[in-house]
Amino acid sequence: MNANFPYQFDGRGRTLDPAGDYLRQLVEQVLFTSPGERVNLPDFGSGLLQLPFAPNSMELAAATQFSVQGALQKWLSGLIKVQSVVASAQESVLTVTVTYAPLGTGVTQVQTFVYGGPQ
Repeated sequence: MNANFPYQFDGRGRTLDPAGDYLRQLVEQVLFTSPGERVNLPDFGSGLLQLPFAPNSMELAAATQFSVQGALQKWLSGLIKVQSVVASAQESVLTVTVTYAPLGTGVTQVQTFVYGGPQ
C-alpha cells in the first residue's frame, strides 16, 4: 500500500490510503522539494521554489519550466509521461500547472499546484 504525502491518518487511526491522489502527491513532492533538501537524494527536486526570488523574465520562465519538466521526467519517468509544465509567480504566490499521463492508463491529467500566498 502507498502512503499519503504528507503522512495522514484516516478516521480509524490507520494510514490514509491515497487512492487516486498518489501520482499527484509524487508530482507535488518533486515540484516543491529543493535540491539538497533530501539527505540521501541530494539532487532530488526541481528548484522551483527559487522562482519567486528571481527577477521575472521570459527567459527565466522558460528555463524554469524546462528544468522542472526535466526533474519530473527524471524522478517519475517510470510512472508518468510529462506533457507540459507552466509556472508563474505573481507576488507571493507560485502557481504551477502540470499536464501528464500516467503510464498505466495513458489518460491525460492536468493538475494545478499553488504555493505561498495568504494562509
